[in-house]
Amino acid sequence: MSIGAPVAVASPASRFRWTICALLFLATTINYIDRQVLSILAPELQRSIGWNEIHYGYMVTAFQGAYAVGLMLVGRLMDRIGTRRGFPLIMTVWSVAAMLHALAGSALGFGIARALLGLGEAGNFPAAIKTVSEWFPKQERALATGIFNAGSNVGAIVAPLVVPWIALTWGWKWAFVSTGALGFGWLALWMALYRSPEESPHVSKTELAWIGRDNPEAAITPSWRQLLRLRNTWAIALARFLTDPVWWFFLFWLPKLLSSSFGTTLAGMGPPLVVIYLVADVGSVGGGWTSSYLIRLGWSVSAARRTAMLLCALCVVPVFCAARTSHMWVAVGLISLACAAHQGWSANLYTLASDLFPNQAVGAVVGIAGMCGAIGGMILSSAAGHMLERTHDFEPLLLVAAFAYLTALAGVQLLVKPRRSTS
Repeated sequence: MSIGAPVAVASPASRFRWTICALLFLATTINYIDRQVLSILAPELQRSIGWNEIHYGYMVTAFQGAYAVGLMLVGRLMDRIGTRRGFPLIMTVWSVAAMLHALAGSALGFGIARALLGLGEAGNFPAAIKTVSEWFPKQERALATGIFNAGSNVGAIVAPLVVPWIALTWGWKWAFVSTGALGFGWLALWMALYRSPEESPHVSKTELAWIGRDNPEAAITPSWRQLLRLRNTWAIALARFLTDPVWWFFLFWLPKLLSSSFGTTLAGMGPPLVVIYLVADVGSVGGGWTSSYLIRLGWSVSAARRTAMLLCALCVVPVFCAARTSHMWVAVGLISLACAAHQGWSANLYTLASDLFPNQAVGAVVGIAGMCGAIGGMILSSAAGHMLERTHDFEPLLLVAAFAYLTALAGVQLLVKPRRSTS
């Protein structure tokens, strides 16, 4: 079926696929809790251990560099061994790496721990997107992606509420140990519940037919060389290269922005971060729902995805004004809108990969594109560290963020072609 073809509407009898979506949501929540701990503690650790902005920028770059390598490796790994075995593997790696931060006592030590964490966490999104492509028809994929992607915001909400309290009560090392241990509880749930749709005892014949209602996928797994020759691969990769760094920037530098621009302390960091990521949660689900709703109205898959992405891109533009206000909550409102728009954008961009490629290639394509996004994040993080060390001015960085999405959407418009065989 062409990506441009309208999708008919039907209704399955059972809904176990949404339980699988809930497991993906929990995994993504844990992923972002573990990822956020250092950025929340960074202002305090910087004073006690002796970092500067450049050192912190290098730590972020170490995470993103390992993340980029991990995406290339894990994306193909998921295509080869499947998500039932692959997801527990990468969850174990990143959970252990998160706990190892407690042993670090220098900028170098934290940099090594961050690299190990990035290597493990890289597997979450390729595995989750591949799982969605296997468990949901195209009509529901953006909504399912938006729901599990909302876990990134829930994790970013939980972390500033819990991490400062743990650090102030028991010390910063226990913040890393306790959050890192969450992944092992998830492992038990995944191994108990997850099977492929065809093997799951919880899936009715009607639901299985609904899941497989799109045209059957070819059994051929395309090679990296084949994928890299396709314009569709580069369209998704370019969009991730331009827009992922914006999310990385907010994720790793937002506590420092609040601290340096508005004097926010560790104890007061929770409320503004909770508001930002709670609004982002709405954007994640809302962005996925928007394109799914348009498809139900009879829009083509292509038009629905791109319209939703355009709306999200426009909502990011006002964020450059956040650096010009002296009122923290005005800045929080503008950043909240941008983060919500990013998450809605991501829900549709991730889903675009499963629209354009067969299931056997989704993990690899998400890995290639994610690697490009991580490389873009490395560039922006290193530049941000040097820029902020010299000027302490966030405005140029926010200006880049404001127009990254419209630029990326123009690239998607130019490059994307209807899905064809990769063989």
